[in-house]
Amino acid sequence: MIVLTEEQVRKHLRMQELIPAMEKALIDFSTGKIVQPVRQVIPVEPPGGFYGMMPALTPDGLGQKIVTFYPPNVSRGLPTHMATIFLVDRETGAPLAVMDGRLITEMRTAAVSAVATKLLAQKEAKVLAVLGSGVQARSHVEALRLVRKFEEIRVWSQTLVHAEHFAKEVRAKVMSAEDAVRGADVVVTATSSKTPVLRGAWLKPGSHVNAVGACRPDWRELDDDAVKNLVFVDSREAALKEAGDVILPGAKIYAELGEALVGKVPTRANETTIFKSLGLAVEDIVAGLLVYRAVS
Repeated sequence: MIVLTEEQVRKHLRMQELIPAMEKALIDFSTGKIVQPVRQVIPVEPPGGFYGMMPALTPDGLGQKIVTFYPPNVSRGLPTHMATIFLVDRETGAPLAVMDGRLITEMRTAAVSAVATKLLAQKEAKVLAVLGSGVQARSHVEALRLVRKFEEIRVWSQTLVHAEHFAKEVRAKVMSAEDAVRGADVVVTATSSKTPVLRGAWLKPGSHVNAVGACRPDWRELDDDAVKNLVFVDSREAALKEAGDVILPGAKIYAELGEALVGKVPTRANETTIFKSLGLAVEDIVAGLLVYRAVS
């Protein structure tokens, strides 16, 4: 069994390879090739954290991710999300690898949004708006630049200093949330907010939204008007259990992303689309296998 640190994972995981791998993982999930229960989460009170368990059996591998989500870590200068991925041989059950999963979580989430953007955003999309300025915001800019040629990137964050630092990194403009979203072709919401930061009234007709925050059933990033648009999810079962953006307003789910990828439903990409991302264990196992194979 091998043990890999985050820096070792970083050396062997490439966004260019991860995006098509995530596309296949989503298709496998929505076509019944994956055995995967909905994430089990234990609240940790105090200090206000969550401990999640995410196992999956895929056509190529078997494993589990253990993930912790501790919002109070912001004040401690620590990552809010930390994770460990455990891979085993599906033929024998023998342990293969234990690897740091924080970076994998960050990168695979953005890679999945890139798959959604490639499928659902207008081909001529030029303006990207990012609400948030943390690791997911950074990873999303990297990934989305691989599937669309943006001429302008706009940034808003609840903390202005963070927004300005992030904007300098990615060559973006700092704006209010409303100004950033109005006229944008693609929008990313990657915040820790528990209440809506994106209003549907701001969205340009035909734009696409990747909503990756608000991973609890009582948290939201999107208001009621936003989710009246065409809503795609990674997993119906998970969204109806975990996604406050879907549960609280009673939003109608149009399709899983994997269903649209295989042509089971029309993409209707000329309409305003929302991809509500929660993250699937299969994504972590597939990403972990990319690293394991590169190393071994």
